[in-house]
Amino acid sequence: MSTLTLSHLSPMLPDLFLAVAGMVLLVAGVLRGNESTDFIGRATIFCLAIAAALLIGMEWSRAEILNGMFLLDPFAGFMKLLVIGGLIASVALSMQYLHQDYIVRFEYPVLVLFSGIGMMLMVSAHDMLALYVGLELQSLALYVLAAIRRDHIKSAEAGMKYFVLGAISSGILLFGISLLYGYTGTTNFALLADTLSANMSLGVIIGLVFVLAGIAFKISAVPFHMWTPDVYEGAPTSVTAFFAIVPKVAALALLIRLLFEPFSALQDQWHQIIWFISLASMALGAFSGLVQNNIKRLLAYSSIGNMGYALIGVAAAGEMGITAVVVYLTIYMVMTAGVFGVVLCMRRDGQAVEKIDDLSGLSQNSPALAYALAILMFSLSGIPPLAGFFGKFIIFQAAVESGLYVLAVLGVLTSVVAANYYLRVIKVMFFDDPADKFDSEIAFSRKLIIGFSIFVTLVFILNPSSLVEKSRAAASALFNDSHYVAAESNTDAS
Repeated sequence: MSTLTLSHLSPMLPDLFLAVAGMVLLVAGVLRGNESTDFIGRATIFCLAIAAALLIGMEWSRAEILNGMFLLDPFAGFMKLLVIGGLIASVALSMQYLHQDYIVRFEYPVLVLFSGIGMMLMVSAHDMLALYVGLELQSLALYVLAAIRRDHIKSAEAGMKYFVLGAISSGILLFGISLLYGYTGTTNFALLADTLSANMSLGVIIGLVFVLAGIAFKISAVPFHMWTPDVYEGAPTSVTAFFAIVPKVAALALLIRLLFEPFSALQDQWHQIIWFISLASMALGAFSGLVQNNIKRLLAYSSIGNMGYALIGVAAAGEMGITAVVVYLTIYMVMTAGVFGVVLCMRRDGQAVEKIDDLSGLSQNSPALAYALAILMFSLSGIPPLAGFFGKFIIFQAAVESGLYVLAVLGVLTSVVAANYYLRVIKVMFFDDPADKFDSEIAFSRKLIIGFSIFVTLVFILNPSSLVEKSRAAASALFNDSHYVAAESNTDAS
């Protein structure tokens, strides 16, 4: 057994740094109390920026550590950068909101940080046990965040619903892992790939179904979406923004890793499942969003639909498909951060308002906010030449190239239906009679997030190849892996 040294752990350096930083910030918060919340929030952003710099400065060639439980490769490195970027945006958006809604607690940014560590461990997981530890670290922090406004009945209800349903999904996932271990004798991804390419049984397929069901809950995919609208509406808006921006990126990265490494030999089986939940998510997200009048519930159904579009790329089951998923997730995360930046500005007389009708005549009262939200809504609906159009275009292109013509056509149709409720928001802002003005105080950090989102949305079309090439390099790491190639060859031979 080799000696464990710091150099041996170097692929996990950003994760370890954030873990140590989180514990230091937690102690600082306990000593100084809630008055340290702003300091801890800024320190959290600073620590995340350092972690991003460490990650960028590292070699992303494939490296497995801790007996193959964790790995770093181009795919994990790129997805970790996305996660860190989303965490920074989430904390930045929340700082003013905590004061406005009187929930200034130093635990808030610390919980976001610990949840982010869990997401990074999920992305780097190369063993079912490591997967579960990362997933639960993320989930436990999210449960607390959903209910952090303890004196608000909707927040408490959201936290309880999320906890109960999340616990059930974790049990389902753990049961699937136990079945896989029972039939294969291993939890390591590489050994699972070797075992399943040589020997497949009904018990393994049942285990696969349970594992996919557990992860589908984390990405709000139909039929495991039931928590999403209620939790999005009931949780504090800054927490809802966090839920929408980051966790689904990490969960989808984990799902992709599972499907194309340990479960690569079971592609015929999981492809049917992904095809169905992709279509169901797009359909439910499109049609259910039409009847919503709460902006947070509307964005909840929008997120369900967007996960359906991302799963089209997974169903395409090739390098082009995963490249499209990575591009789509990047664009979706940037757009979502901007949308919630505007939603957080929906306040009158110090109170948050959430109805779509509250946006009436916003173009006259706050033209900058109205045009910002209009651009982002046009982008989410897939109107060219905005970034959202390109994201959907590359997803549908990957589907067509993989022969998924039915899924691509139905995806386009549901996108047209969903455009109705995005355009309805724009109609309310520009054509309805003006309502009372929103409060004018907007923090600089929030303006910065909204401005960055608008900038990327508008100028992305000028140089899309840069993101596409980086995404392709990340995706190729999954398909150049020897286990995937071997499994693919065995499947073709059979």
